[in-house]
Amino acid sequence: VQLQAFGGGAVQTGDSLTLSCAVSGGTFSKYGMGWFRQAPGKEREFVAAIARSGGLTRYADSVKGRFTISRDNAKNTLYLQMGSLKPEDTAAYSCAADERGLRSTLKSDYEYWGQGTLVTVSS
Repeated sequence: VQLQAFGGGAVQTGDSLTLSCAVSGGTFSKYGMGWFRQAPGKEREFVAAIARSGGLTRYADSVKGRFTISRDNAKNTLYLQMGSLKPEDTAAYSCAADERGLRSTLKSDYEYWGQGTLVTVSS
């Protein structure tokens, strides 16, 4: 299973950005999917997750109300719509797949990972 995240870039405080994660080599519709991020010098942290059906989601408190995770099972693609961006959102964002199909917040529950796409938010 291969995951590729893209859509990162340099933006200003308050801007919006949408990340995408293309999944290939597996059955996308059976995976729970998550977004994680890692800022320089910090541990990778949970951002958002969505169950395989797409009907259940979960967010980190720091992004709740500003970010929206979604998926298109027909396109094998995961999305993260990010709004009201802040400098503290600056990080490399990675997508991950969980074979159990759940919406876990734990890194250890995800079997497959993509490389990160960098988001830089300047003030």
